[in-house]
Amino acid sequence: MTSTSDMIDLFVIGGGINGAGVARDAAGRGLSVVLCEKDDLAQGTSSRSGKLVHGGLRYLEYYEFRLVREALIEREVLLAAAPHIIWPMRFVLPHSPDDRPAWLVRLGLFLYDNLGGRRKLPGTRTLDLRRAPEGAPLLESYHKGFEYSDCWVDDARLVVLNAVGAAEKGATVLTRTAVTQVRREDGAWTVTTTDAASGETRSFRARCLVNCAGPWVSDFITRVAGSNSARNVRLVKGSHIIVPKWWAGSHAYLVQNHDKRVIFINPYEGDKALIGTTDIAYDGRAEDVTADASEIDYLLAAVNRYFKEKLRPDDVLHSFSGVRPLFDDGQGNPSAVTRDYVFDLDQTGGAPILNVFGGKITTFRELAERGMHKLRDIFPDMGGDWTETAPLPGGDMANADYESYANLLRELNPWMPRGLVHHYGRLYGTRTRDVVAGATSLADLGTHFGGTLYEAEARYLVAHEWAQTPEDILTRRTKHYLHLTPDQQAAFKDWFAASDLARKGD
Repeated sequence: MTSTSDMIDLFVIGGGINGAGVARDAAGRGLSVVLCEKDDLAQGTSSRSGKLVHGGLRYLEYYEFRLVREALIEREVLLAAAPHIIWPMRFVLPHSPDDRPAWLVRLGLFLYDNLGGRRKLPGTRTLDLRRAPEGAPLLESYHKGFEYSDCWVDDARLVVLNAVGAAEKGATVLTRTAVTQVRREDGAWTVTTTDAASGETRSFRARCLVNCAGPWVSDFITRVAGSNSARNVRLVKGSHIIVPKWWAGSHAYLVQNHDKRVIFINPYEGDKALIGTTDIAYDGRAEDVTADASEIDYLLAAVNRYFKEKLRPDDVLHSFSGVRPLFDDGQGNPSAVTRDYVFDLDQTGGAPILNVFGGKITTFRELAERGMHKLRDIFPDMGGDWTETAPLPGGDMANADYESYANLLRELNPWMPRGLVHHYGRLYGTRTRDVVAGATSLADLGTHFGGTLYEAEARYLVAHEWAQTPEDILTRRTKHYLHLTPDQQAAFKDWFAASDLARKGD
């Protein structure tokens, strides 16, 4: 079955953080927008990051001062826009004479504190690790340390909330829908899409394409669009492991391995730790990327160099790997490849396509805004910049104060256990009211599958956040998979398949 849509302004390809950010920004300017993703939202790179909104302390070594400054400014913009899924985190950086010189670390941290006009987050302090509680789990050879601020983010939810925001501004969001053909015709684009489940094909007419396909950006240019670009991406594989958390406190650690790469050790989902990342050149299919045994050994060795408690491979609960589509700046060392973004605007035949190369989660909003600036001549009547002060869905809390909102949520729902309040508050913010939909008891939330997963949440995610499978719910919209036993996960999948939520015939 084929259907043809009326002419739209912007067709955005790729449902990762850049594509979702562009769609939201453009829709808020009054443009008609379609966002199309061949898999689930954030299924690729954007759900497999280190889950940080940060300036990139280590990028200072490569003189990426503009990128770091922009990221530090955006860190506070995003913290205000989404305080439910983004929150401050303190990082402890142990130091030894074998590492970078202490004076160099202090200089880097001074720049980090001041480049972006820090307002909300506390600054750096020096630690005596022999006395500070943060030093307790470290080897006794580490006497000095530094503590600085960055922010945590639920990366997949950041993508989904941008897509929700785009839809609420009028955009159409298509998931599990592949772009199978695009062609220039009469000064516009004809775009053909195919729904993976139903097989339905649709044809769209668009004045402009924005290619945010991430690892597939170059492939789309040549194979689908039949076009060319002088720019390219360089695929770099980054792997993470999840282990039980072994230290007290909410702070994270940043350590240096023997090869000078830095490794983040972050508290994760309450009682776990997220450790990463590796930086390895990758030339395979992005869909096939996994963390291999050598990477897991590498990460464990980095941790064991610093901590009294030694991790072993059987401590690894889960691992994941993502392919970062970095702009290819010709650097030989994958760690030195820029994390900046680059645009390539091709207006051949009066049908423009804006190709987006590179970028990082922290700067997605600025990337989207600058991308729209590139299209001003094409859409001279579109609205102005608006996202810098606009909260993401669920983030409209008074003074962006999550703790005060959580206290209010507990007062309004005295029947709700504290752990469930925290779960809903952290994922949905002020949209919690829509998730619970007037419930006044746990029984009103429907079937309980274990942990904090109730039927009401699954129904909300299908109805409002494009979840189509149990995996969409368990691994991307939430992290329930880390808190449910295999039997509980299997029971949820059986319930979902038998429910009215499943797309029959998938």
